[in-house]
Amino acid sequence: MADTDKPKAKPAATRKPAARKTTAAKPAAKKTTAKTTAAKPAKATTTAKKAVAKSVPAAGKAQDKVKEGMNNFKEQATDKARTAAERGKDKATEAVGGIGKLIRDSAATIDESVGKQYGDYARSAADAVESFAEKVDAKKVDDIVDDTRNFVRKSPAIAIGAAAAVGFLISRLIRSGRDDA
Repeated sequence: MADTDKPKAKPAATRKPAARKTTAAKPAAKKTTAKTTAAKPAKATTTAKKAVAKSVPAAGKAQDKVKEGMNNFKEQATDKARTAAERGKDKATEAVGGIGKLIRDSAATIDESVGKQYGDYARSAADAVESFAEKVDAKKVDDIVDDTRNFVRKSPAIAIGAAAAVGFLISRLIRSGRDDA
């Protein structure tokens, strides 16, 4: 019965060598254990990743498609904004030219009612307004935007004042339109 209580000894070739009981050997044994433990889940994870990679397109391809789509959207938006700005520039040039013509037409009336000197002022103002309209018409939208940015950087107080004045005029125009209706 004594033979059944004790485990049987394995042959020397199949036994693992006994770990030494030195202080340096213990940390090494722990590291080895950690590595072997970590290695097993890595194989399972690698297999799972391969299975997912087969069923899902690569992330790089999806990102490239998204980037391409965003670039196309950006180009379309830029083109539409540029087209709208060109139309706005044309309408503004036409309106400013119309104001110049209106001032020039009023110069004869001003000559008769106030005096020739004031009529000449009106004509020179009409020339300045029409000249401004021609300059704006000759420039591209990008050049106008760059000029505006430079002007705002050089004199922000004037730019803020001009924006406030334009806002006031627009609000007055809107109010007068409501009163007429």
